[in-house]
Amino acid sequence: MAEAVVRPVFEPVAIPLRELVPWIVFGGLMFLLMIYFVGAEQGATSIFSGMYVHEFVHDGRHLLGFPCH
Repeated sequence: MAEAVVRPVFEPVAIPLRELVPWIVFGGLMFLLMIYFVGAEQGATSIFSGMYVHEFVHDGRHLLGFPCH
């Protein structure tokens, strides 16, 4: 004869906003840094000399619609 199995019910835990804010700020800064390297790291605004960063993110530039030629 089969017996019923009682499984615990999991309820979501509320995360306070003040604990999320540092992660949101960090993610936003990483996003802006990525957009800079993909979209603007060449020419007069470049941080690194040469074309290393440009060539590394070249296909991503075209995928995101940034002109580079």
